[in-house]
Amino acid sequence: MISIGSDHGGFALKEKIKSYLVEKGYECKDVGCYGLESCDYPVYGRAAAQAVASGECEKGIVVCTTGIGISMVANKVPGVRCALCSDTLSAKMTRLHNDANVLALGGGMLGDNLALDIVETFLNTEFSGEEKHQRRINLMEG
Repeated sequence: MISIGSDHGGFALKEKIKSYLVEKGYECKDVGCYGLESCDYPVYGRAAAQAVASGECEKGIVVCTTGIGISMVANKVPGVRCALCSDTLSAKMTRLHNDANVLALGGGMLGDNLALDIVETFLNTEFSGEEKHQRRINLMEG
């Protein structure tokens, strides 16, 4: 299952991603927000990240206008490695090297097609499992 959350600035992209994921056969846990009225991204970024950290969801996707704030709050949840990506190579590399488990996107920064390509790359790239990368992840988590 994929947790997905956004604030009002990421709502439209979150809805596109959610539809895309369901179409591809993924089950989604939508933690909000549920409309365009102004709201606070930490509420939804934290909820999506906690669903991953608890093991309820395998991965998460969080969206705000830039992706910056919501990625910061997601990374405050122990066990979460959230990466803000704006291209498919970053999405691929963060999975291969960092075993990132939450993807952050900027709803005001990306077109829909690119965002969906980033999501697809993130979800379909496995962690390399290389010892040096695992060692670095262990050092991050201290």
